[in-house]
Amino acid sequence: MKQVVLYFLAIFAGALIGSVANMLIISFSTNIIPLPKGADNSSIKSLEQTIHLFQFKHFMIPLLGHAAGSLTGGTIAAWIAPGNKLLVALTIGFFFLIGGAMMVFQLPSPVWFNVVDLTLAYLPMSWIGYRIHLIYIKN
Repeated sequence: MKQVVLYFLAIFAGALIGSVANMLIISFSTNIIPLPKGADNSSIKSLEQTIHLFQFKHFMIPLLGHAAGSLTGGTIAAWIAPGNKLLVALTIGFFFLIGGAMMVFQLPSPVWFNVVDLTLAYLPMSWIGYRIHLIYIKN
């Protein structure tokens, strides 16, 4: 029973901390790279209408946020999980991948961004989080 609770806690904590990391980066993105003139990111609807104004640089921070969320979430989940640490870390990556895929269907972002985001930011980064756990954290 204790192991089941630890698995649940690992996945919950990984998803929560990964989401916080993602949202912190994305929420500060306009301080790092200001939105283009006339762009509005206050809602999905307004973002849909103004995303054509975005340049390459405007997609780098969301990509970084998605990758950082999967990386931190995978690391935390692997650290807490009592076993099957790789599977637990990849579960976090898969969780974020589903969210990323949903955004691909909601926002008309460039194809290059969708491909890079879906292939590099989620599962590979959660795997790297698992590897970070093996190298640096080790229970």
